[in-house]
Amino acid sequence: MKVGTDAVLLGAWAEVTGAKKILDIGTGCGVIALMLAQRTDDVVRIDAIEIGKEDFVQAQENISNSHWQNKISVFHNSVQEFDPTHRYDLIVSNPPYFINSLLPPAQHRMRSRHTRSLTFEELLVHSVRMLKPSGKLAVILPFREGNNFKSLAAKNGLHVSKQLAVYSKKEKPQMRWLLEFGFATYRSKKKKIILYKKDTLKSKAYDNLTHDFYL
Repeated sequence: MKVGTDAVLLGAWAEVTGAKKILDIGTGCGVIALMLAQRTDDVVRIDAIEIGKEDFVQAQENISNSHWQNKISVFHNSVQEFDPTHRYDLIVSNPPYFINSLLPPAQHRMRSRHTRSLTFEELLVHSVRMLKPSGKLAVILPFREGNNFKSLAAKNGLHVSKQLAVYSKKEKPQMRWLLEFGFATYRSKKKKIILYKKDTLKSKAYDNLTHDFYL
């Protein structure tokens, strides 16, 4: 699994203040878990679960070669079967989102981007199961899927506490939602970020959000 923009945005944006136990659902190569480990104190513990065997092995390798290996535990498991002994302050996920599109030939690509292995409903139900009453769920999704996810989340008792609309360029339509949910009812203002001024020239806001993670 390559390191993608979505993962970096979520890893940099997710609110970690006060979080002591964090879960990364569908960790892939482990990049989001590693970013959250870099952003948090040594006492924080992060669990990362991954259903794909090759991706699980790669995440283990990446984490074992990092400075934060003692903070992160990787599990070869599905969220449906994962049964931790504690609840989490924060759950993050860059979830599958292709619902009615053609499946790619590679099985691991199918799992990572298609909801056959993890539906939105399943992600929400199991997040509710594993979150503390004060816990938060943070995800990144395309615009249309993000709107659907917000509606489903409300039906499962999770409400938007923070949201960031992501645009690649000023003249382009919204491409992604960064969304945070909690159990309380919030007055959430929609903020936005534009990633590029032109071509590959990063905007100041994008650079400020992610500069700690790019060489």
